[in-house]
Amino acid sequence: MRQVLALPGPTCTPSRADSPWPTVLRGAAALAAAMGVGRFAYTPIMPLMHAQAGMADSLGASLATANYLGYLAGALLGIAAPRLLRSAAALRTGLLALAASLALMPMTHDGGAWWALRLAAGAASALVFVIATSALLAGLAAHAEHMTGWAFGGVGAGIALSGLTVVAVQQAGSWQTAWAACAALTVLLSAAAWVLVPRAAAGAATAPAERPRTRRWFTALLASYVLEGIGYIIAGTFLVAALQQGAPGWIGSGSWIVVGLAALPSCALWMRLARRMSRPALLTISLSLQAIGIALPALSFGSVPALASAVLFGATFMGVSTMTLAIGTHLRIPRAVALLTTGYSLGQILGPLLAAPLLHHGYHCALLLGAALVLAAACAAAACCIRFPHHLTQTA
Repeated sequence: MRQVLALPGPTCTPSRADSPWPTVLRGAAALAAAMGVGRFAYTPIMPLMHAQAGMADSLGASLATANYLGYLAGALLGIAAPRLLRSAAALRTGLLALAASLALMPMTHDGGAWWALRLAAGAASALVFVIATSALLAGLAAHAEHMTGWAFGGVGAGIALSGLTVVAVQQAGSWQTAWAACAALTVLLSAAAWVLVPRAAAGAATAPAERPRTRRWFTALLASYVLEGIGYIIAGTFLVAALQQGAPGWIGSGSWIVVGLAALPSCALWMRLARRMSRPALLTISLSLQAIGIALPALSFGSVPALASAVLFGATFMGVSTMTLAIGTHLRIPRAVALLTTGYSLGQILGPLLAAPLLHHGYHCALLLGAALVLAAACAAAACCIRFPHHLTQTA
């Protein structure tokens, strides 16, 4: 059967009045608040809470799990109530709830209260992420793919900003000051995203009789994404603390800033490469590089391995998500994005639980576990490459 290649590209030439940049910047601000600060500010603050608030390692892992449970609940809410994807009130409520959950963290020393606040932050960040992503996919549909990549770079920008904020305040402040500063940063980013127009992404559904048989590739992709969710979140939670133990001076404390700066352009760059190379092959490469980055601090000490680890991790983790969701959509499996996101969220819940028993002797064993799981994800992605149907046609 003859197969036809449909090349991605803009469907029309946008005028100056239809510039995509306002949508890109507002969406990037929403993603920076939801993910870069709301979810990942905990990573550089956690060592401060260990040192100053006496937080146990087991509680640190439990707070990470609470955030991922909340994220799963928020993602499922977006799936169960699709009208939320078009609700400006839901977007703004999520942003306000996120800022409040961060501002309340320094108000107590109770582990149960911290757990509830991180749970709420996870749910709010997922809700904002789902609505903002839908708005970006719909608002930038007529523009080049790399524009969406730059918008998703907001996650990296948020990580860099939150890391820089924590480094700046920890010299003269405490863990409470760090949380308060991150809450203020969330308020500023929320103001920039306030007028983002939520709308559902357009997409033509394919009739059941017209779907190509792609389930075996999707199964390999789903397995890869679940394993990536487990392995990447182990690094995302404990990488900064591990680098601070093995790297001197500012490199350890500033490593999260490097992660964010590397993540900022990564989605746009991976999407450009995907126009010339196979996406499953690129996914395999990016996962392999990420596994190397996670393992480096556990295998070698010093400034160079620490910087290389931060760069490799930052340059790959958002690109992996972008390419995985793009491949799942290409395979035309019903509710592919929802299934992949749910699997990824479940993996993030399992990650800290699997790593917790290994933390009694430092973070190195946990990072090696994370690297092994990401390497297994790369193997699953490589299986997806075998006779991958790059050019699908509709069959009546």
